[in-house]
Amino acid sequence: DFWCFFGTGICSLLFFTYCYFQAITIMDMSTAAVLLYTAPSIVMVLSLLLFHERITAQKLIALVLAFAGCCLVSLVGGEHKLSAAGILYGLGAGFGYALYSIFARYALDRGYSSSTAGAAILWGAAQPLGVMFASWQGFGLCTALGIVTCYLPYLLYTYGLTGLETGKASILASFEPVVATLVGIFVFHETLTPLSALGCVCVLSAVVLLNLKRRQKAN
Repeated sequence: DFWCFFGTGICSLLFFTYCYFQAITIMDMSTAAVLLYTAPSIVMVLSLLLFHERITAQKLIALVLAFAGCCLVSLVGGEHKLSAAGILYGLGAGFGYALYSIFARYALDRGYSSSTAGAAILWGAAQPLGVMFASWQGFGLCTALGIVTCYLPYLLYTYGLTGLETGKASILASFEPVVATLVGIFVFHETLTPLSALGCVCVLSAVVLLNLKRRQKAN
C-alpha cells in the first residue's frame, strides 16, 4: 500500500506546495488562493469517476457558493497580476491539493486510520526542522507551525473523510478563507469590507447547505 502514502505525500502535498509557491512568486497571493480553491470541483469530478459518488444539485450549489465566496474574500481590492505560467501553477496547486482527498480515501478504504496518514504527514513536515536546531526559539516555532497548521488540519480532514463523501469534505474545507478573514479582523485589525462579508456568508451558506439532510419521501 506504499502508493497510497506516496500519493498523499509526494503527488499531493509536495506537488501542491511547489506549484503554490511558484504561483505566488509570479502572481499576487489572492489570485493564487482563488486558483487553489478549484480543488473541490476537481475532487468532485475525480470522486465521480473513481468512487462513483453522485454529483447532486445540493453539491453543485454548495460548490458554486463556496467558490464565489472564496473569490469575494480573496479578490477584494488591489491589482491582480495574471500570466499564463501563474495560472498553470495555480491550477496545478489546486490539482495537487485535490489529490490528497483521493489518495487519503484510498488509504481509508484499505483499512488505515486517519492517525496513520497524520503520522506520515507529521514526519514529512518535521524534516525541514533540522535547519532550526541552532535556535530553540526557531525550533519551537517551526514545531508549533508543523503541528498546528499541518498535522492537526490534515489529521482532522482525513478523519472527516471517514464519515463524509470525498466531494462534500473538500467543499467544507473551503471554510479556510473565512477563518483567515476573521483572524485578520480580530488579530490584525483589518477592515471587513461588504464584499468580504458577502464572501463569508456564501461560504457559510455552502457549509449549511451540505449539512441539510434531504427529506425522505414516505413509502
